[in-house]
Amino acid sequence: MKIVVVGCGAMGSIYAALLSASGHDVAVVDTNAVHVSTINERGLRVSGASGDRTVQVRAYLQPPSEPSELVICAVKAGFIGDAAQSLRSLLGPETLILTIQNGLGSADIIAEKVGAEHLIVGVAQGFGASLREPGWAHHNDMKAIRMGAYGALGTSKVAAISKVWADAGFDAAHVEDIVAMQWEKLICNVAYSAPCAITGLTVGEIIDHPQMGIVSRAAAREAYVVACALGINLSFADPDREVREFAARMPDAKPSVLLDLEASRISEVDVINGTIPIQAQKAGLEAPVNAALTAAVQALETRPDKLN
Repeated sequence: MKIVVVGCGAMGSIYAALLSASGHDVAVVDTNAVHVSTINERGLRVSGASGDRTVQVRAYLQPPSEPSELVICAVKAGFIGDAAQSLRSLLGPETLILTIQNGLGSADIIAEKVGAEHLIVGVAQGFGASLREPGWAHHNDMKAIRMGAYGALGTSKVAAISKVWADAGFDAAHVEDIVAMQWEKLICNVAYSAPCAITGLTVGEIIDHPQMGIVSRAAAREAYVVACALGINLSFADPDREVREFAARMPDAKPSVLLDLEASRISEVDVINGTIPIQAQKAGLEAPVNAALTAAVQALETRPDKLN
């Protein structure tokens, strides 16, 4: 299969490397010129839970004008608008687009830009990924990839793409209720994204921290209540246990929001912790814990000494 991964950061690198290693023709697109140059010169290395491998893939700064069978959009949510516009050169009549972002709402933007008829929404759970250096991504775990149709796309097509991922070594499956899967990941993310970013602690260090552990679990419970009020069909009834098990799988991981702060980048906290107050309003509720955590991270992001 001819595959293009748009957004070859830590997660995109993992997708590209494993899919390439399983025999697919994979190209990657990223705006990081040093990363792209290194991949073209030395290959793309991925280490961690999936092993340690270096694959040869073509890397570009802009999407090439060549239709692909599958486009994986793995850019961060804040860049999804520009990325969606740039996907047009990769699209043919039968191209499928799989978009995988944190938080909620990215698929809506892509659907508006390029249409919903070939769009698949994905959820990546429990990877704990980071870029060690240009051309090298590492991940602490790889719990699951779940995907579902955004609109009227047939189940058989989604199932076929999930099999491609499963054959590449991912725990991948298609689901009917992708919105529930997004919320289940979001509940775990809000427990650690902002708390880790504020404190500099890893996921494992937050779990039993005497102060921030309480805050972490409160953020997750608040998100859980909002999801239930919105009628989301969650698979668990104990958010405290869910977020503890989530962290136990990768205690040394740093969430992407913390990694962004450490690199003086604006993070995705607005679509993770920040989306809970927005969703709460739809249900006639408030979400003060996640609102406060979001504000704290955004204050840290905009400190003069933190801006590039």
